[in-house]
Amino acid sequence: MLLSGNKIPKKMLSLDPFSTWLGIEILECEIGKCKVGLTIRKDMLNSMGKAHGGISYSLADTAFGFAANTHGKYAVSIETSINHIEALEEGDYIYAESVIEKVKNKLGFNIIEVKRGDELIALFKGVVYRTQKDWEE
Repeated sequence: MLLSGNKIPKKMLSLDPFSTWLGIEILECEIGKCKVGLTIRKDMLNSMGKAHGGISYSLADTAFGFAANTHGKYAVSIETSINHIEALEEGDYIYAESVIEKVKNKLGFNIIEVKRGDELIALFKGVVYRTQKDWEE
């Protein structure tokens, strides 16, 4: 049986030990859109007492991947980058939302904002490649 919509990110998360370790939770999800969040823990801090940049990157990458796959085909990132704008502290709750508005060809482009409340803390850009392989249960 083929999968689509919010069932795919739920399956992806259940098969992803790294995102599970991060404590990522799916906040909203529908076809072409996914919002995920996490709380910064002590074991996510760097030597300066701030959250390691890989944490916000990983959250944004997860939102990006989940949203790109909701259309029912396997999609993988082929290029990503991030600009860190604000530092994060232990206990901060952050979220990232990815919206894929158009699916026309094999490549998709997306910008994901990572926020702490209403404050923009990072800007993630990504390119995704859409395969022809269907998501199945």
